[in-house]
Amino acid sequence: MDPVRNPFAPGAGQRPPELAGRDREVAAFEVVLERIARGRPERSLVLTGLRGVGKTVLLGELRSMAIRRGWGAGKIEARPDSGLRRPLSAALHRAVRELAVRHRAPDRVEQVLGVLKAFALRSTPEGAKLRDRWQPGIDVPAASGRADSGDIEIDLVELFTDVAELAADVGTGVALLIDEMQDVPPEDVSALCAACHELSQSGAPLVVVGAGLPHLPAVLSAGKSYSERLFRYVKIDRLDRAEHDRAVTAPIEREEAAIAPAALAALFEASGGYPYFVQAYAKAAWDAAPGDPITAEDVAVAEPEAAGELAVGFFGSRYERATPAEREYLHGMAVLSEGRDEPVGTADLARHLGRKPSSLSPARDALIKKGLVYSAERGRIAFTVPHFGRFLLTAGD
Repeated sequence: MDPVRNPFAPGAGQRPPELAGRDREVAAFEVVLERIARGRPERSLVLTGLRGVGKTVLLGELRSMAIRRGWGAGKIEARPDSGLRRPLSAALHRAVRELAVRHRAPDRVEQVLGVLKAFALRSTPEGAKLRDRWQPGIDVPAASGRADSGDIEIDLVELFTDVAELAADVGTGVALLIDEMQDVPPEDVSALCAACHELSQSGAPLVVVGAGLPHLPAVLSAGKSYSERLFRYVKIDRLDRAEHDRAVTAPIEREEAAIAPAALAALFEASGGYPYFVQAYAKAAWDAAPGDPITAEDVAVAEPEAAGELAVGFFGSRYERATPAEREYLHGMAVLSEGRDEPVGTADLARHLGRKPSSLSPARDALIKKGLVYSAERGRIAFTVPHFGRFLLTAGD
């Protein structure tokens, strides 16, 4: 098959040629946008799931939906040990600029931008040298007495309120999308929850959409106990067989080509229905096929190549971030789970490794912080990356 015409292109956050299996989530967000547009209160949204299930892609789709409705929209990616002020300021600056095009009162827009600048400038520690002071690139004077107290919770509530009121002026809203939300620092998590709580009570037209690993609800709950009622949680999972087949066949048919039923079954078996893997194996199968249609034999030929690329780019890059002690922990998890995507008991893991549970806590905590494992429930731990256990058992050191 002509590689130039290959419709599949696996990549981090890259939209697949067919966004299959996410109709429910897209429809739910459409309801959120419509309810907020009508002045009805609505909870913010949190998407959770393993790596490779398409959370980032879905965030991008939801952002596009908001923009098509005339909303201001900004997207950020949270990072460990990095506060929210700077990235959030940049995201909301973009959203406000999108609203400004439709607003008839430039003075009102500048007023909100001034508040936004004041909020952003508080990210610089007091007493910092001039060369260390960060400038947010907002060409208006910083406001005084609004969103500049230095208390992130107070400031975020005030900033969200002002931005939402600006959106209400033009009969629209603002969507703030936060990827890797589990990496938001605890103090900022608490502030974000408080701001979302304030917005939901007032019916302000600003919605937060977060995405993160399966333990994100626990992170939010630790920030504010009422977070389980504050957000609508949606679990993003792998594709079922019908959704998988649609994700593969629709792009192929648009290229006026075909794939045999046995080849579809083989691709589903290899990928497990995880969207990133679906793209990787389907791309390799297209390239390996000498002609139309793609057959099960083509998939068999392509499978080692796709697995090799995943071993380097998807699994290996993450494994390399682990220390020797952390790798021992990961290998122990892989052995106990027998390479399946299932949680294992931390006590069982300690016995398997011949160690005291307390001595393994530093490795576990570091792996959680690196986003390689998560606490599935009390006393149990699981990989955040699908098929990671299988990779460890087959690749070794």
